[in-house]
Amino acid sequence: MSRASDQAYDKIRAHLLSGAVKPGEQLTEYQLAQVTGVSRTPVREAVRRLEGEMLLVRSESKRIFVADWSRDDIDEMFTLRKMLEGHAAERAALRLKSDEIDRLEAVNRELHDAVEHDPPDVTRFLDANRTFHEIITEAAHSPRLGQVLAMLVEAPVVLRTARSYSVADLEQSARDHDELIAAFRAGDPDWARAVMGSHLRRAFHTFAGAAE
Repeated sequence: MSRASDQAYDKIRAHLLSGAVKPGEQLTEYQLAQVTGVSRTPVREAVRRLEGEMLLVRSESKRIFVADWSRDDIDEMFTLRKMLEGHAAERAALRLKSDEIDRLEAVNRELHDAVEHDPPDVTRFLDANRTFHEIITEAAHSPRLGQVLAMLVEAPVVLRTARSYSVADLEQSARDHDELIAAFRAGDPDWARAVMGSHLRRAFHTFAGAAE
């Protein structure tokens, strides 16, 4: 891959994940070239990569669209996250060191602060939430698991989930994190997996309900 292609990929991916475009919205190579500031050739290479990540889709007529997700797609994605992140939490419970759990607590305090802001600071919440889950995945010490989860966790549907949350939903998410930390302090993999599972199923129902 050329440097221009990598630049186009990074900028288009950030554009998609920012929520600046809607699911199902058509995009053109010209528009994407304007977004990235590069020519259409590296844009085409970047688009192919983003199709592989299921962030963009191409119709039979070769038109490019922002990926839209059906309820079945959403259910499958959250089911996979539950399996994989539950496994990550289980492994992390046996591997997290005391200072790493301290870091989880610090990140979750940031998340609580974002929720308690009036109105809640959703961008700050998302940043803290992403960091929290990344620490758990890293502690699982499974590079393959991390690679697969990165595709699921950063899908636009996940980012839109937090924007569908009520204040009560955000508060519950923060409390779920509190319980995960308690499970990690106890070194209890079964507890950690169970909490992660309920945490993600709750997120699924919140998003699916908002999308109907």
